[in-house]
Amino acid sequence: MLIDRASGEGICVIDLDTVMPGLSINDFGDSIRFGANDNEEDEPDQSKVHFNLDLYEVYTRAFLEGAGGALTDAELDYLPWGAKLMTFECGIRFLTDYLEGDHYFHIQRPRQNLDRARTQFKLVQDMEANWDAMREIVDKYRGR
Repeated sequence: MLIDRASGEGICVIDLDTVMPGLSINDFGDSIRFGANDNEEDEPDQSKVHFNLDLYEVYTRAFLEGAGGALTDAELDYLPWGAKLMTFECGIRFLTDYLEGDHYFHIQRPRQNLDRARTQFKLVQDMEANWDAMREIVDKYRGR
């Protein structure tokens, strides 16, 4: 929690993932799982869910420009893996929460976490179908 020094009262809850050292591939991957999805995270109609390769490219270019050459070759090689891994992991987390009674992720309707899980798994499937293109995009902006 972020605490106001003057009043001693809580201001907000902080997601500790954002204040501790982490892996660049996880940060990149978590951004891609949300940012390269061209539909709602909880879309019930999976035929509408697609991994948007154009959005992936725009984000990858900006991410690598922002990194300013700080990433190692291994980190660059694994950026697509980070996207796939974080998307799959989040799908498992949504599915687990659904199966356990929706106690972790807030829901606004029944089966919302199941729809979220299905969306993540559909994105993973699309990433696998676009795997070579994802790697080529990283290579395009890594400066090789």
